[in-house]
Amino acid sequence: MCGIVGYIGQRKAYPILIKGLQRLEYRGYDSAGVALIDEQQHLNVYKAKGKVADLEAYCEGKDTGGSVGIAHTRWATHGEPSSQNAHPHYSASGRLALIHNGIIENYATLKENLVARGIAFRSVTDSEVLVQLVEYIMVSNGLELYEAVQVALRQVIGAYAIAILDREHPSQIVCARQSSPLVVGLGAEGDFYLASDASPIAEYTDRVVYLNDGDIALLRLGDELHVVNLSGEARHPKVKQIDVTLGQLEKGGYPYFMLKEIFEQPACLRDCMRGRINVDADRITLSAVIDYRDKLVAARRVIIVACGTSWHAGLIGKQLIESLCRIPVEVEYASEFRYRDPVIYPDDVVIAISQSGETADTLAAIEQARSAGAFVFGICNAIGASIPRQTQTGVYIHVGPEIGVASTKAFTGQVTVLCMLALTLANERRTIAGDVYKEMVAELVRIPEKMELALKANEQIERLAPIFTYAHNCLYLGRGYNYPVALEGALKLKEISYIHAEGYPAAEMKHGPIALIDSEMPVFVIATRDKLYDKVVSNIEEVRARGGRVVALVTEGDTQMAKLADHIICLPDTMECFQPLIASIPLQLLAYHIAVCKGKDVDRPRNLAKSVTVE
Repeated sequence: MCGIVGYIGQRKAYPILIKGLQRLEYRGYDSAGVALIDEQQHLNVYKAKGKVADLEAYCEGKDTGGSVGIAHTRWATHGEPSSQNAHPHYSASGRLALIHNGIIENYATLKENLVARGIAFRSVTDSEVLVQLVEYIMVSNGLELYEAVQVALRQVIGAYAIAILDREHPSQIVCARQSSPLVVGLGAEGDFYLASDASPIAEYTDRVVYLNDGDIALLRLGDELHVVNLSGEARHPKVKQIDVTLGQLEKGGYPYFMLKEIFEQPACLRDCMRGRINVDADRITLSAVIDYRDKLVAARRVIIVACGTSWHAGLIGKQLIESLCRIPVEVEYASEFRYRDPVIYPDDVVIAISQSGETADTLAAIEQARSAGAFVFGICNAIGASIPRQTQTGVYIHVGPEIGVASTKAFTGQVTVLCMLALTLANERRTIAGDVYKEMVAELVRIPEKMELALKANEQIERLAPIFTYAHNCLYLGRGYNYPVALEGALKLKEISYIHAEGYPAAEMKHGPIALIDSEMPVFVIATRDKLYDKVVSNIEEVRARGGRVVALVTEGDTQMAKLADHIICLPDTMECFQPLIASIPLQLLAYHIAVCKGKDVDRPRNLAKSVTVE
């Protein structure tokens, strides 16, 4: 979950590393550090608790020269956030410096053995064990760093993406990965860039190599990239071209990435559908379905595995696939699926959903599904990530980099892909009438335009937000397709404002949560016009009878709800199954504006990281 950046070339490394850390700050940010080798072969390591800005302030006036370096932002796993526990960690002699993303499961045993050999440790992290182990093996066996890393990693159990500097060989960086992402960028002048994902690299090169599990790479100035596996056998990874623009990585005049990404959603969904829905807006073509039609159409059951926001998208996907395709669907938390010995059949289709494509629990669920013989279908945003490479097929959501930790456009992109997948499978299975299929495809194409209308409520929501900053608890209610939207709305508020919030099916309120309702409890209700509208009206009456304050999301022109709710937010009308794409917009804006009113950093909420690459 931490962020890794590295550079070796002819340019000054420090500015590149700092800018890279800023682009990766969403991955982890309780401490940061940088290691540089200067022209005199001094290894300079600077670390600071806090954010990248704190590291910059600490480095002022210090020697930040050199054209080779590695840098890191940390999301704490072992050891509290502190400069001592921050990365890079350096070896006992001070010769090596290492940064690490992941968890070393057998670090205690390794550390005990090293301590017995007289090696002292400066931190309480699992990561420092790696650099001490590598140096011990290197010195004891007279090996070069590249060879010593291969030997050391054969003793390691766990997940890692690492990069190591050796002050005695300043023209190289050695890096490796196992169950944690690492990307090598190939510069035009023989220089190399290194990062946890492509965002820090995109400014400098569009040619990258995604390292695979077990890969160990040598980045040597003026040389080609060398990659071997843990046994020392040469690997030949493919060079890929990334399509990330600098504009996607900047705020573009918005105060926060989250607000920018909320407003990007109409354009993002058009990109998501482009090339998949024809110009007449009456047919969807997904190459994944074309290539694996028989397997998908004949599915006995669909199992969706995901975490967090992606799990909420999966709940919507369940209703879409069951309703349109008449295939039973189960939605599982990936973190539970991997441990509970699930029943998986060879004719099951497992859909794995992940924004980053690196979610550790989801990757483990994929491995379990594949070992049981199931067909695995991936839905992901990050091109070249681990999940697309470990699934048989899938669909990219193509919404561009999402920098804000609280997911917005990735959620609606995932739901859009699930809509297209469900409609495509229903058409192939003949479980939907041809005219209904065309009508639904045409309406899906209109969703971005309707999202733009929903975004016009931003100023109204900004005025409402201060009213709710006092709240300690909030309740979100929805039914049918809008129940997962209630869950997602509550999650957004929790993530960035730190107000406790829960999402419930509206009818379930009577089975417990109604005990909490009083005049101090805001209740946000998704009450758009659908077949359950009258039921939701009754639920609102129950809230009002107990003094609850109601904010209702309603279909434009609804006069009845205006008489019941304290505040209403009007949304354009759409088909019931597409309502989540519209209704999620005001709930994202509510969470954003409430958090801003409370003075929170909405892009980097405490204790959270964007890409959860550890358990």
